[in-house]
Amino acid sequence: MSQAQRFLCEAIELARANIEKGGRPFGAVVVRGGEVVATGVNEIIATNDPTAHAELTALRAASRKLGSPNLAGCAVYASGHPCPMCMAAMRLAGVGEVYYAYSNDDGAPYGLSTAAIYADLARPFAEQSMKISYVPVRLDDGSDLYAAWKQHQTAAS
Repeated sequence: MSQAQRFLCEAIELARANIEKGGRPFGAVVVRGGEVVATGVNEIIATNDPTAHAELTALRAASRKLGSPNLAGCAVYASGHPCPMCMAAMRLAGVGEVYYAYSNDDGAPYGLSTAAIYADLARPFAEQSMKISYVPVRLDDGSDLYAAWKQHQTAAS
């Protein structure tokens, strides 16, 4: 059994255990250097948090354990095809590899596919199902939010 298969089996086992607890069938494992850093399961139902996907709960746990939001050098093994939110979070965290055991096609008959969201996000903002508007508001004092952040970062270093 390959390393990918071994960690994917662990993610599937987490997902199965989550089903038994009344959760959704998703588990994830964060690995660095061949060692498990953290795991997570989908906690949407338990927490009423729509962002509590297995991949995100695993990323949060890994970041806490490693003491950094930078997860470069880590791989994520997920039971199901990561949704766009999870994929974006993994990219922002610096995760270099993602493996998943069940595809959107596998999940579609059970209402567990995010393919439609991927398709909608690929369209220009004006054509997406959610209204997205850029409204360039600035405070009257003329200060720039991003410049203030950069200045604070420079002063802190």
